[in-house]
Amino acid sequence: MSKPFSWFTKITGFIPQLFYLRRKTIYVNKEIQNRKIKEPAVIISNHTDLFDFGVYMFTFFNATICPLVAEITYDKNKIMKFLMKHWGAVRVDRESYDFSFMSELIEKLDTGNSIIIFPEGRIPKKDEGLLPFKPSFIYVAKEANVPIIPTYTTGKYGSGKTRVVIGEKIYVNDLYDKNLSEKENINNICLYFENYVKKLGEIANEEKK
Repeated sequence: MSKPFSWFTKITGFIPQLFYLRRKTIYVNKEIQNRKIKEPAVIISNHTDLFDFGVYMFTFFNATICPLVAEITYDKNKIMKFLMKHWGAVRVDRESYDFSFMSELIEKLDTGNSIIIFPEGRIPKKDEGLLPFKPSFIYVAKEANVPIIPTYTTGKYGSGKTRVVIGEKIYVNDLYDKNLSEKENINNICLYFENYVKKLGEIANEEKK
């Protein structure tokens, strides 16, 4: 159901989003990764606003992207629940130790969809900066054998021009060090992507000057 509803949203929302999101897209290496996703991928991004998912839906227009959504957002009201369900969102309860959501995400990837995860886990408060990343996106990408596409958004939807920076797609296995344990590798790779997204933020902020 997510693919037809996703396209319905894109077609009906295309003109309004031009005025509300006012997106400018910046590429680290357009030849390696542009706005076209050619295979299922795990998109990761900093988190600024509930509209972050919307900006990536229109940025990667050709792809069907299913978001990982916290239960507080998924169950916010009947309208939100309807939208999340039909966009193919995967619900995660941040207060429990139930990791079944990762199997659901892998299934989305196995059936040709891409997914988007905000590894900070929540929207940072003002002046908090980028929060430490949680590593679930690494396990999912590794198990599904798909690339991770790091991105960054400046947010500020509706009040200024939004800058989205698209990084190079990266396979988790290319970052593995055989001399380290699994836990050490996961921690190092998670930090690698956290720093990568920070650098994308620096690129976005440089564009403002």
